[in-house]
Amino acid sequence: MIESTLLIDNILGLHARAAAKVVSVASRYSAQISILKDERKVDAKSIMALLMLGAARGTQLKVCVEGEDETQAMAELIDLFERKFDEE
Repeated sequence: MIESTLLIDNILGLHARAAAKVVSVASRYSAQISILKDERKVDAKSIMALLMLGAARGTQLKVCVEGEDETQAMAELIDLFERKFDEE
């Protein structure tokens, strides 16, 4: 398992469009991908679960990826967060 702390740095936070992009990336991999915020753990392949986190700009999320393709999945998620979900 690999873990990384990622910052939500886009203006609107983890809103519907950004969450959909996370789900799109996560769904391409067989690895289990979880996102944690304040002790709450959700499946990154569930848009509703991601939206329920209420992650605004400035929120740090812990991303945990476990599985055969974990390295590739984490790299793509880090890139997505660093690109601010292609919104800016």
